[in-house]
Amino acid sequence: MNKWTGFLKAITTTEDPMVGMTPRNPVWKKNKATLWHYPPKEKKYNIPIFMIYSLINQPFILDLGPKYSLIEALTNSGYDVYLLDFGIPSYEDKDLTMDDYILRYIKKGVQRALLHSKAEEISLLGFCMGGTFAAIYASIAEEPIKNLILSVAPVDFSTFSVLENGIDLLREGEIHLEPLLDAWGLIPARSMKSGIRLVSAPIYYSHYLSLLSHADDEEKNLKWRRYNHWAKSHIPFPAATLKQMMNDLGKDNKLIKGQLIIGNKQAKLDNIHANLLAVGATYDRLVPKEQILPITDHVSSIDKTFHMLKGGHGSLAKDGKAPSYLTNWLSIRSNPIL
Repeated sequence: MNKWTGFLKAITTTEDPMVGMTPRNPVWKKNKATLWHYPPKEKKYNIPIFMIYSLINQPFILDLGPKYSLIEALTNSGYDVYLLDFGIPSYEDKDLTMDDYILRYIKKGVQRALLHSKAEEISLLGFCMGGTFAAIYASIAEEPIKNLILSVAPVDFSTFSVLENGIDLLREGEIHLEPLLDAWGLIPARSMKSGIRLVSAPIYYSHYLSLLSHADDEEKNLKWRRYNHWAKSHIPFPAATLKQMMNDLGKDNKLIKGQLIIGNKQAKLDNIHANLLAVGATYDRLVPKEQILPITDHVSSIDKTFHMLKGGHGSLAKDGKAPSYLTNWLSIRSNPIL
């Protein structure tokens, strides 16, 4: 009875749970985007971390709540952390392209983070599509990137674990989505949500089973509500960016082939010399390791690692600690303050 009571309370509560509680300050703004600085309680490393999240959901999954916040865990470990929050686009942003996000937002945000932190180098930590953008930016960057961490970030689009037949029809010219995207301009959040559900979990009920299994535990219920709140936090998507990604990445696979052009520059992965950590997840239906692993063969990095974690697409901090594979790798490559 206690479990059923807790279950019904969790799914019927209309008030959104508090998220994003780690202390932070805005250090730069552009259009809808904000660059947030999360200062460490005690600085232990000279190289700050610059986080880039996807354009599909809001980034508060990185700061979900006490004990379940990757940002909190990293600042507690002594890192200066910066998060580029792209914000929620409106119809006037429908013409934003990958070039805009990489050059006008990521590049400028990194420059501001370097200036604000007075650091000589920086670590990029990109998640999902944000990791793809991080890899593209790193391939043309003039800024000093010491470490590049790509978490479940696709770079090779030659294979797909889902919707493979649809991708083949797109590549063969049997499907033409450009007129629909042009008519939309800005893809509504509800359509983005439906698209992700179609790819990852058409029948979406397992999260309720997870809730029921611990519904008599208030702390775990709160964590579930926070995560569920994030899972529904899809935001609109600029059609110009989606068209560019669909054609240049999904259809022609230009990034892995070294043919992608961003701002009149050739985005070749072999331009990357930063220390590389690429991460896949065993239960990730969205981004299989076949889309992640090939980057290790294309970068010029001497120090490069691929790690397969046991978890899903959203596996992050737990019990107040960042994943050990991340902290162990990053700590010795971030110029510890002795």
